[in-house]
Amino acid sequence: MSTERKPLSIGHFGYYWLDTWVLANVIQLATQDFCIRYLNHTNDSCGRQYDQMTQAARSVPANIAEGNSRHSTSKETEMKLTDVARASLAELVSDYHNWLMRQESIPWSMNDPAYQAVNSLRLDRPTYKDDVLHNSSIHILNQKHHFDTWLEKGDSLLAANCLLILCNRLIMMIGRQMERQLDVFREEGGFTEGLTAERLAHRTQQSVQTSAPSCPQCGKPMIKRVAKKGINSGKEFWSCSGYPQCNGTRNLT
Repeated sequence: MSTERKPLSIGHFGYYWLDTWVLANVIQLATQDFCIRYLNHTNDSCGRQYDQMTQAARSVPANIAEGNSRHSTSKETEMKLTDVARASLAELVSDYHNWLMRQESIPWSMNDPAYQAVNSLRLDRPTYKDDVLHNSSIHILNQKHHFDTWLEKGDSLLAANCLLILCNRLIMMIGRQMERQLDVFREEGGFTEGLTAERLAHRTQQSVQTSAPSCPQCGKPMIKRVAKKGINSGKEFWSCSGYPQCNGTRNLT
């Protein structure tokens, strides 16, 4: 029997199996190394770039982890947090691009042998078994060592180019992950979304039992709602139970 477990079947450890989370940790570690090695009082006198880059790098695995942990409760929240991770990566891409330009350098062309060498390297599949925290840490460090040729040469241009490629790769990987999340959301919704549907169904049934009026537009039973804005804010009114597909209303008399 295979010892590999599926990401969504092992509770709060689920994200440890995601390639996006593993690569995000590689980028975070490499970014921290980059900032320690190459940012100094001359080129970053206030330490602001150090803080911004390390915080952006931390945001990526943190939001992937938090989003995946919300998978069973709210898929909408899961997608929002995953998108925050993608936005943080875009910030890092801008920082590394700016670093190269400051050194009168430009990113490698896609036809450059160095670009192709970095881009051809893929992550190994994790085999954590039961000691997840211990084995996942070993796995992440091993994946980072795949890129030592560019990250550990003491050359900021090599490191920045390598990290640009990894950040852009992860942006695409997260995009595909979000597409899968959206497909699942369309089919299943989530716990929070399910509660909303359950509450609406209960209120609709109550309206039927209490002889609530029918919607003047579609004929469905109406339910009581409270206006949240406008001149009638705080007042109850009848609203179509088919909202938002139908926006029929009646005054409450």
